[in-house]
Amino acid sequence: MIKNIPFLKHLRSDRFFLLAGPCVIENDTNPFQIAEELLNICQAVDLPLVFKGSYRKANRTRLDSFSGIGDLKALRILRRVSETFQIPVVTDIHQPDEAQMAAEFVDVLQIPAFLCRQTDLLVAAANTGKTVNIKKGQFLSGSAMKFAVDKVVQSGSDKIMLTDRGNMFGYNDLVVDFRNIPEMQKFGVPVIMDITHSLQQPNQGSGVTGGQPQMIGIIGSSAIASGADGIFLETHPDPASALSDGANMLHLSKVNELISRLVRIKEAIS
Repeated sequence: MIKNIPFLKHLRSDRFFLLAGPCVIENDTNPFQIAEELLNICQAVDLPLVFKGSYRKANRTRLDSFSGIGDLKALRILRRVSETFQIPVVTDIHQPDEAQMAAEFVDVLQIPAFLCRQTDLLVAAANTGKTVNIKKGQFLSGSAMKFAVDKVVQSGSDKIMLTDRGNMFGYNDLVVDFRNIPEMQKFGVPVIMDITHSLQQPNQGSGVTGGQPQMIGIIGSSAIASGADGIFLETHPDPASALSDGANMLHLSKVNELISRLVRIKEAIS
């Protein structure tokens, strides 16, 4: 499952990989602070790190919600993070014409969950030759993601990852079904669990998404115990002041403790 992803070729059997960073690139300072801290944590326990950050947030509840500092400015910051710390970086794309632009700056193109059925977007991402991380729609079962995988494979790419981020079964909340992890692994691709977005409480009455960050450790532990190949999380040195998704982020100061716990679980089941 891992062999087709260049930066995961040497992943140990008793380890997982981490995709982590802020929700969105807010400025040209804190991405470097966050990346340095995450890299130190991962190097200490021999985990591969992929730094994540959206160059633009296209899916916002309200028109006045922060969406970004400018596409090219944010993408250049992501590339500088990659070059500074020698780590791969991932960002979201939202329309087919964004794929080639973003591919010039990042290693992984991420397909947002709401867009995982968009054929033109998947094909455009595959055609760049970059690794494609497809987030499972909140409205889909794990088995339904076979068709998203097929679209990328049939477009000539086998560098595919899938990420679960929960399912909507009612209003303004998400539920995680951990059966989706082994179900999606049947497609021969690495499967990641997004342990922060899966705790969102979207579309609250205020127009600002809520969350349950106190449950991040529970979701993360359960994901590793269920055999997830990777963990996706958003983190920030001050989530209360984050310009997007602060309500469900993990404080940067708590990442080390969480990763240590997850490594112990992975070692115990390997």
